[in-house]
Amino acid sequence: MKRQTTTYKITIGALMAAFAVILPQIFHFTGIPQVGSVFLPMHIPVLISGFLLGPVYGMLIGIVSPIISMLITSMPTLERLPFMIGELAVYGLVSGSMYHLFNFRSKKLGTIFSLIVSMLAGRVFYALMLCVALWVFKLECGGYMAAVSATIQGVYGIVLQIIAIPPIVYAAKKGGFIANDSKGKKTAKRK
Repeated sequence: MKRQTTTYKITIGALMAAFAVILPQIFHFTGIPQVGSVFLPMHIPVLISGFLLGPVYGMLIGIVSPIISMLITSMPTLERLPFMIGELAVYGLVSGSMYHLFNFRSKKLGTIFSLIVSMLAGRVFYALMLCVALWVFKLECGGYMAAVSATIQGVYGIVLQIIAIPPIVYAAKKGGFIANDSKGKKTAKRK
């Protein structure tokens, strides 16, 4: 049972990491300037990973996705990479924690609540990283105002996440694709 759970999580995690690399590329085909900063496409698979797989795998997908993307596509840039890793790791960790550990799966608005808390936590952590980079390391990164600016610029992406992610999570839950916590329960319904 444990082996099936691990295999399931690794398989779905690999698919979500691949999706996190491919989805931004699809958005870039639109030709919209700064499309990644506007629609935040890499955030979507990472947040969904937390919901589907739990906090640990959600965090791992948040860490590896931008690294793989940078190696394959040169996006994000090396200067932005540490900030994206931190922000996305928090998205995956908090969405998984809120949904699985605090059992918001059983609540009617649990997905939306978990999603909003995750997005806020990720942006707050992003702002903290920028402040540390500015104040401690004296890097020219704009500090917390850069996080505020990024949030304003990404408002379409935030709306997209709020509209798209809950139905995806609901469908995954109905289909039995949401991993349970690690208390030895079955991972997903098998038909």
